[in-house]
Amino acid sequence: MKLVRKILFPIVPIYYLVTWLRNKLYDLGIKKSESYSFPVICVGNLSVGGTGKTPMIEYLIRLLKDDFKVATLSRGYKRKTKGFVLGNTNSSAETLGDEPFQFYNKFKNDVLVAVDSDRKNGIKNLRGVKQKPDIILLDDAFQHRKVKARFNILLTTYSNPYYADFVLPTGNLREPKSGAKRANIILVTKCPDDLEAFKKNNILKKLNTENYQHVFFSSIDYSNEIFSTDSVKNINDLKHFTLATGIANAKPLVDFLKAKSLNFEHLCYKDHHEFSQQDILLLEKQKLIVTTEKDFMRLKQYKSLKDKLFYLPIAVVIDDELTLNKLIKQAVMR
Repeated sequence: MKLVRKILFPIVPIYYLVTWLRNKLYDLGIKKSESYSFPVICVGNLSVGGTGKTPMIEYLIRLLKDDFKVATLSRGYKRKTKGFVLGNTNSSAETLGDEPFQFYNKFKNDVLVAVDSDRKNGIKNLRGVKQKPDIILLDDAFQHRKVKARFNILLTTYSNPYYADFVLPTGNLREPKSGAKRANIILVTKCPDDLEAFKKNNILKKLNTENYQHVFFSSIDYSNEIFSTDSVKNINDLKHFTLATGIANAKPLVDFLKAKSLNFEHLCYKDHHEFSQQDILLLEKQKLIVTTEKDFMRLKQYKSLKDKLFYLPIAVVIDDELTLNKLIKQAVMR
């Protein structure tokens, strides 16, 4: 794969020019963006792969749900449905996609969860429901320029920051680095828990942000408990288990488990993996399976895995959380 990316390097300038020109047309108003009188907050990234958008959306839900009627709007990647779909009691990972279904399972009494690949159409439909939302959180919509969010939160990982990357197909960037200038907040995610001040300052220099932009750092907080549909176990009590992941980057999770000196083997699948019958047969042979919450949304439908399938919850921990919360609430209230 790395060799193929190197071979495709001559295509990089073409991809760069096309995406740069598209953004410039929106910036100049030649291509139109829809603005709204109510708060629309976008969480996204410049790169493909996992930067921590799902836990950040959940962070925003918890921050805002007690004071506002909140809705999430996602594309619904790899769902089996088309167009606008609003989460309900009959929803599944197949109808909503795994991440939106995760939002629905955790917050269905507090938020509306919708999917639509056309975010503009999705917003229109959400505002047409009987109890319309006060705030709409756009999941992974930073490149969806047809909608102009009131507030943009751009995520980039500590281990692979966008300033050290190239555009596709050689690198992982969906658009040139200059696109970061649209962000109000840049959040450096998946940082070490003990990130030193001088390393933060080095990252700040390389980000080269504008005066209107604020930078924050976050880390992942893993639970010490794993959950199934109807039971809980302490992960430190496990003798041996199988870790099954279908996420973009499982390394932080693997490192966390190894740091606990736990005995496990890892079945690593690609991001948003669609588990085949052969995959399920393999999982059925395992005594105990630990997976991510996102993967659990797709696997829990299999009754044969019910008694052995557990997920490990995660949460995002923000450095200078109070300042971040204040900025978000100021954006919502203006």
